[in-house]
Amino acid sequence: MNHEKISTAILITSILLVLFLLIVGHINAINPKVKKLSIDIRKSVAGLESLKVVAVSDIHLGTIIGSKRLKRLVESINLLNPDVVLLGGDVLDEDVGQVIKKNLGDCIKRINSRFGIFAVTGNHEYIGGVDNAVKYLEEHGVKCLRDNSILVDNKFYLVGRDDRDKSRYTAKKRKLLAALIDPLDKNNPIILLDHQPFNLNEAEIAGVDLQFSGHTHHGQLWPLNFITNKVYEVSWGYKKKGNTHFYVSTGFGTWGPPVRIGNRPEIVQIKLNLILHPHI
Repeated sequence: MNHEKISTAILITSILLVLFLLIVGHINAINPKVKKLSIDIRKSVAGLESLKVVAVSDIHLGTIIGSKRLKRLVESINLLNPDVVLLGGDVLDEDVGQVIKKNLGDCIKRINSRFGIFAVTGNHEYIGGVDNAVKYLEEHGVKCLRDNSILVDNKFYLVGRDDRDKSRYTAKKRKLLAALIDPLDKNNPIILLDHQPFNLNEAEIAGVDLQFSGHTHHGQLWPLNFITNKVYEVSWGYKKKGNTHFYVSTGFGTWGPPVRIGNRPEIVQIKLNLILHPHI
């Protein structure tokens, strides 16, 4: 076999391999899994033995993620019968105009949750215009937490931080985490939403019980996960530091092409068990 034939064979093989990876990666990207965790926290609240949290990050609604995939997401969330639904940022993919055009908000309103739906901003909400994004979400049943907290049903706190990229797009900085946590009654469970999982020690020091984050997509395309593993203390999955539990999600949607290689999109169900004296 001469060199020309060898080169042609290598080229064809490479093209077929790339096409195979793109097809498999696309099928993978549109078929999310449900990740289930059970976590014990050392708190006791009257009338609340456990809390079923369903959390989703990085949906990226808009051009790529439309009504079909959003409908599947809403159906999956409702099947889990959540007490509370948390959206960990990048709910919209920059252009709220596409979301409005496709009327995706009506589908969001079909999410069933005992205590409601809560969200924080991600960097993509800021890229596309944060005020319009937040306005749209709140008009469709999503309570956006922006550097503030809420005591839900007098039982547990939800704390939401504005995205750390806020200072890049506005003249303002987000509040320090300690300023948000210090005024709270630490006898109640404290759940923190912070889109980008940087400086996890801050949540541990502040006394947060559970932090949910996203943003990383765990690289989305192998081998970029090796880079995100270097950038973030947790690129994907669960970690405990002191008494604080962390979960960083791979996200539901994709940034850019709807292709995932090396990880799966996910919906996260976390059962928080309130146990004052857990078994050791």
